[in-house]
Amino acid sequence: MQTATPVQRRASRPRADALRNRERIVTAAREMFVEFGPDVPFDEIARRAGVGNATVYRNFPDRDALVREVVCSVMDRTSEVAEQALAEDTDPFEALEKFAHSAADERVSALCPMLSDTFDKHHPDLEAARERIERLVQEVMDRAKAAGTLRPDVGVGDLMVAVAQLSRPPAGTVCFSADRFVHRHLQLFLDGLRAPARSTLPGTAVTMEELRQS
Repeated sequence: MQTATPVQRRASRPRADALRNRERIVTAAREMFVEFGPDVPFDEIARRAGVGNATVYRNFPDRDALVREVVCSVMDRTSEVAEQALAEDTDPFEALEKFAHSAADERVSALCPMLSDTFDKHHPDLEAARERIERLVQEVMDRAKAAGTLRPDVGVGDLMVAVAQLSRPPAGTVCFSADRFVHRHLQLFLDGLRAPARSTLPGTAVTMEELRQS
């Protein structure tokens, strides 16, 4: 079995302390984007990361650069979970469940609104991270289908839409107050993906390309 090569960012890697600062900024930005949305002031992100404003701007000259790095880092971590699930000698459907719950923990739905009309969705780093995760999830699902444990009429798009929707907090609620429902409801959905299917789904299996075009 082959696994994808981790995505390499185009920017040269700084020294260790500068790299730690960059990672702290990305972590703080992800947390605050999930909690408050993509318009959080840079000084608030700097405060949570424990660095100065100048450090934030030195690493990320504009908001799009920071958003892109946050989105790529989320996809990279989720891809790593898929790689680990593929490498482990476990039941293929359990590997799919592990991936889905990990993706929900990343709050992928909270990242969607950040990809505004002005955001460069075709940046090489973003496309590379996206292609990696889609390829790995397809492999996870194909393996479960080959084992006869995943119903054959679902696609990667079906899974990712459900994970995004189920990890999104209901309107009017604080994001993390809904955490206790996310995995419960996600598991209900995953149970519905098991083969043999009890019903016939309308339409056809959804691909990620169809989602991007919709």
